[in-house]
Amino acid sequence: MNTVSDTLTSSDLDAADPLAGYRDRFLVPEHDPAHPLTAYLDGNSLGRPLAATADRLATFVRTEWGAGLIRSWDEQWMDEPTVLGDRLGEVVLGAGPGQVLVGDSTSVLLYKALRAALDHQQAVDPGRNEIVIDAGNFPTDRFIVEGIAAERGARLRWITPDPAAGVTSADLEQVLSGSTAVVLLSHVAYRSGYLADAAAITAQVKDSGALMVWDLCHSVGSVPLHLDDWGVDLAVGCTYKYLNGGPGSPALAYVRSGLQSSLRQPIWGWMGAADPFGMTDAYEPAGSIRRFITGTPPILAMQPLKDMVELIAEAGMDAVRAKSIALTEHAIRLCEERLVPLGARLASPRDPAWRGSHITVDHDHFAEVTTRLWGEGVIPDFRPPNGLRIGLSPLSTSFAELETGIDAIAAALAEME
Repeated sequence: MNTVSDTLTSSDLDAADPLAGYRDRFLVPEHDPAHPLTAYLDGNSLGRPLAATADRLATFVRTEWGAGLIRSWDEQWMDEPTVLGDRLGEVVLGAGPGQVLVGDSTSVLLYKALRAALDHQQAVDPGRNEIVIDAGNFPTDRFIVEGIAAERGARLRWITPDPAAGVTSADLEQVLSGSTAVVLLSHVAYRSGYLADAAAITAQVKDSGALMVWDLCHSVGSVPLHLDDWGVDLAVGCTYKYLNGGPGSPALAYVRSGLQSSLRQPIWGWMGAADPFGMTDAYEPAGSIRRFITGTPPILAMQPLKDMVELIAEAGMDAVRAKSIALTEHAIRLCEERLVPLGARLASPRDPAWRGSHITVDHDHFAEVTTRLWGEGVIPDFRPPNGLRIGLSPLSTSFAELETGIDAIAAALAEME
């Protein structure tokens, strides 16, 4: 079915874009011959920095760190993981206060969430000894689940979804049972961009008596989330993609308030204790979301997140989602016009209701094409065996930049024919 964007040029779409002005908030890099930049199409791997972030970091070094020194822990840093977590909950997660914290990496927080969920389920019912995950999930998710299963003697139940889509309720019907302890799925599939029906799947999993854990890495900041309304038990997401926290920025974890007192995460540390400065002989977990903290929080690494979450709050998640859909629709139209005739194949859902903020196009030459493009300053992302991933950050990507990138991909493919 034709859409309005089918008849509009990239210039038309940029001129009509209500979020176009936000692109000026992002840092414009100085010219660097070693790192040319013509089109950045990998915002779903690493978001561009905000200009305000450079100033924030410099100010932080001079004031909170340089002048406040150790006093800043008492004045504000101790509460930073949960204060920032609450703001993320309000703006991008659909989560009430006291359920989100920032700290650790995605991998560490996934381990904590899954181990806590599995241990809780087995304590309630030893027969619940299975973890459900899909074979197409990101390697970190699969590896952590395999490690926990080996560590705790649990059984894995694998789902093999349509590779151009993702896990559906029908897939889950085949594996859920009275033995299911916990289900881990990605809200947006890292390869295809498939957007799962989180509300329906969460309800289905909970009806089976299992706990639902969502990986939000490719949806947080680009797709409106409603974790409280959906009844999600636990969720983990990274902050360096659409939240522009920078390389290695700390991840976020959501733990439903009614579940917190029942869960004991497996990596006990002083910052997660009920009385961190009591120097007690035995560990007693905090009675709040803080029990999921282990060691000293990465305060410096949290600072860039503050700028981006406020930018998203200003723009509004609904507007961000609308721009995301417009960008991916335009990307698909350009791919169908300019890449499909050269042998490329769309490997993402065609319906925007089932798609996040990136698309994947397959071609046997895309590994070589991506290497060449990077050298020319056009930056998409390659995912084996043959997928070129086009990640579109709604607040920093223009329609013209997208078209420039697609044209470069087409030119590189044409030369290999």
